[in-house]
Amino acid sequence: MYLKKIHHVAIICSDYAKSKNFYTEILNLEIIKETYRKERNSYKLDLAIGNCEIELFSFLESPKRLSYPEATGLRHLAFEVEDIFKMVEYLNSKEIQCEPIRVDEITGKRFTFFQDPDNLPLEIYEL
Repeated sequence: MYLKKIHHVAIICSDYAKSKNFYTEILNLEIIKETYRKERNSYKLDLAIGNCEIELFSFLESPKRLSYPEATGLRHLAFEVEDIFKMVEYLNSKEIQCEPIRVDEITGKRFTFFQDPDNLPLEIYEL
């Protein structure tokens, strides 16, 4: 029995409308399915990204995630891009700040970080 691939990444947001807009309108992820779960007063939004999915959840009164200083656990979510400079320019045009572009000392590839509406660290990594 072997793991084949990552199926999905789950994100819990504090403001569903704001996060839905960010992931669908700014990052242009395709909506697979949106579900409102009345018994939990919660939304679940399934988004397509390559051969993987992002599940965006809204739960009332979820605790805040520690990001800085970095806490133990999942560090960040990274997206692959063809042209990091164009992506940074695009994000900046949407008033999303990116850190300075750096070069991975192991792979020689360029990368940078930005944040989603809940300050979840997101990375863009150039092919």
